[in-house]
Amino acid sequence: VQLQASGGGLVQPGGSLRLSCAALGFDFEGYEIGWFRQTPGEEREGVSCVPTSGSGDAAYYHDSVKGRFTVSRDNAKNMVYLQMTSLKPEDTAVYYCAAFRWWGVVPLYWSDYGPDYWGQGTQVTVSS
Repeated sequence: VQLQASGGGLVQPGGSLRLSCAALGFDFEGYEIGWFRQTPGEEREGVSCVPTSGSGDAAYYHDSVKGRFTVSRDNAKNMVYLQMTSLKPEDTAVYYCAAFRWWGVVPLYWSDYGPDYWGQGTQVTVSS
């Protein structure tokens, strides 16, 4: 089983990045995929979660990223994406993807649950 986040980097405030999460070795289509971020000394924060269907209407977003981040998935390619726009310095963190088994419905407090699989992170730095 493998989950690998990529696409991070250094970007100026107001810029954009697209993170990717590649999945291998499990029934990807049957898992909800969440994005978390963490900075040193802080608790991990749930950023976004996409249901198995990929429905944008059923996706979850942390209040701090609503209107700026968009999560999507391509089940044919076993990929999940996090499009980040209007980036702010406070978005600086290591971003991780994780897989959950909720049978198509993301629960309200999804980030409080332990995922079945964690991916390696990718660093996002927003700075001028």
